[in-house]
Amino acid sequence: MSRIVGIDLGTTNSLVAYMEEDFPRVIPDAEGRVLLPSVVAFTPDGVLVGEAAKRQLVRNPTRTIYSVKRFMGKGYEDVKEELRYFPFQVLPSHEIVRIRVGEREVTPPEVSALILRALKERAEAHLGEPILKAVITVPAYFNDSQRQATKDAGRIAGLEVLRIVNEPTAASLAYGLHRLKEGIVAVYDLGGGTFDISILRVKDGIFEVLATNGNTHLGGDDFDRAMVDWFLADIRARHGVDVGGDLEAMQELRLGAEAAKCRLSFEDRTVFTLPLTQHGFTYRREIFRVELEGLIEPFVQQTLSPCRLALADAQLGLDQIEEVVLVGGSTRVPLVKRRVQELFGKPPHSQLNPEEVVALGAAVQAHILAGGITHMLLLDVTPLSLGIETLGGVMSVLIPRNTTIPTTAKELFTTSVDGQTVVDMHVLQGERELAKDNRSLARFELRGVDPMPAGMPRIEVTFLIDANGILQVHAQELRTEKAASIEVKPSYGLTDAEVERMIEESFIHAEEDVASRLLIETRNEADAVIRATERALTQGGHLIAEAEVARIKEALAAVKAVSDGNDRDAIREATGRLNQATLHLAEVLMDSALKEALASKQVTEALEKK
Repeated sequence: MSRIVGIDLGTTNSLVAYMEEDFPRVIPDAEGRVLLPSVVAFTPDGVLVGEAAKRQLVRNPTRTIYSVKRFMGKGYEDVKEELRYFPFQVLPSHEIVRIRVGEREVTPPEVSALILRALKERAEAHLGEPILKAVITVPAYFNDSQRQATKDAGRIAGLEVLRIVNEPTAASLAYGLHRLKEGIVAVYDLGGGTFDISILRVKDGIFEVLATNGNTHLGGDDFDRAMVDWFLADIRARHGVDVGGDLEAMQELRLGAEAAKCRLSFEDRTVFTLPLTQHGFTYRREIFRVELEGLIEPFVQQTLSPCRLALADAQLGLDQIEEVVLVGGSTRVPLVKRRVQELFGKPPHSQLNPEEVVALGAAVQAHILAGGITHMLLLDVTPLSLGIETLGGVMSVLIPRNTTIPTTAKELFTTSVDGQTVVDMHVLQGERELAKDNRSLARFELRGVDPMPAGMPRIEVTFLIDANGILQVHAQELRTEKAASIEVKPSYGLTDAEVERMIEESFIHAEEDVASRLLIETRNEADAVIRATERALTQGGHLIAEAEVARIKEALAAVKAVSDGNDRDAIREATGRLNQATLHLAEVLMDSALKEALASKQVTEALEKK
């Protein structure tokens, strides 16, 4: 059987993992980085993904897409309130979210597919074999539309998605391989854009999800936004300038806020500095951890209510939770750890890297599907109730939330009008009593029902949820045996024709896309070498001979002359010659730095002796 990888498709970062003998391993890129930023940039020269795309956030903000997971399986009305935070343009549409980049429109599954394809290529380069199958994780509270959008993204990327696994459940599998003890476990998963809480029972290798809850629109992104709003207000108060309309400055602020948040997870204070030369000043602000905690406390509090609801659904008390596991990069924030400990009354575990543990668990599930692990079994649940609309616009639930999947449910219905020959079936998902307050998943018609008095037909409706949490519905009139079925295609989903078109385009443009990416990466490398050389000449040009400085400047000019062109080989050769020309300068600068450090140390020691 071909190898199956596990993929964590995250809001902020994504990862791919595989099983090496009996242990899961996250696959690094060529530079050794395991996290792939979930950022895609559409440049005039081609598409960039990951670190290269992240560098475009400031210089090309309207064509660089990030946090796309927040848009998966959503319509414009679902996301319009938060669009002010994004520099790229989301088009008003009643169907799936569509994002304008230059002259083209892209959908969230297409953008996610580019991220998945980059992970697929990373795995193929590392393992030396084609990768065609994957397990992909999603937040436990993703609804049917969001799960279907994730499967569509996998198909567009050229992957057969064998299983969609809930992120907290995947994390528990990874801990299971590290001897997670038997008992009741709470998995608290706070990522960049989503929050989940899952309560599991672990016994004899069986991981049974008892209840799940969460918020698919809450995470570290919200922490960053709170800081950005705070900085904006401070800039207005101290400098009298509103930079909110400056897209580049806003991206600098967002990236700076994210970096400051990360530093404050390990330090009590940090200094945030942002040159705003276009506005005539540099903004500088010292920020303390306690200030950050005041800003994000409301968001952390929002995670605690779902925890209590999940415990109630599982019919458990806080004292019955034996282990609490932290998952997701946002759980590194000290305030989060404190609030979780206060709620559950015990210190949470984070022995495994919280940013890697979901991908590791996905690799474990992939190995289970491949037959490599036989002593572990995963029993997941559906996060939201499923049903149909009945007389008076009421939702009749067939499968309640937190039902173990895969599952099936049947119920008998009848008609409300005499002589009715067509029955409209409206499939819904949600927890509200009225159909209008829940999410519409699909509509289909049962035709050819014999005309009978109201209440006489017996219509059996069957719901079947597969192991991915995706629904099929079957309806049959038992007297006439007339039947209709539908594999639910969510209201905010891509049609099969759209998916096939995207797959076809990806094959057509594959060679062109690779060539574009390699050219852009070569240009980026050349730019980095140019900047490093100019800095080195400024610092140490006086330490070497004038003839050598002249040779370096000549090589530097040669790189600048070709760096904006389309000849990748010429750029690479010129960059190589410049690297060779600066070898001696680099050695001289290193020697100078070492001598300065040694002299400083000797001065310090002499002062200490006095």
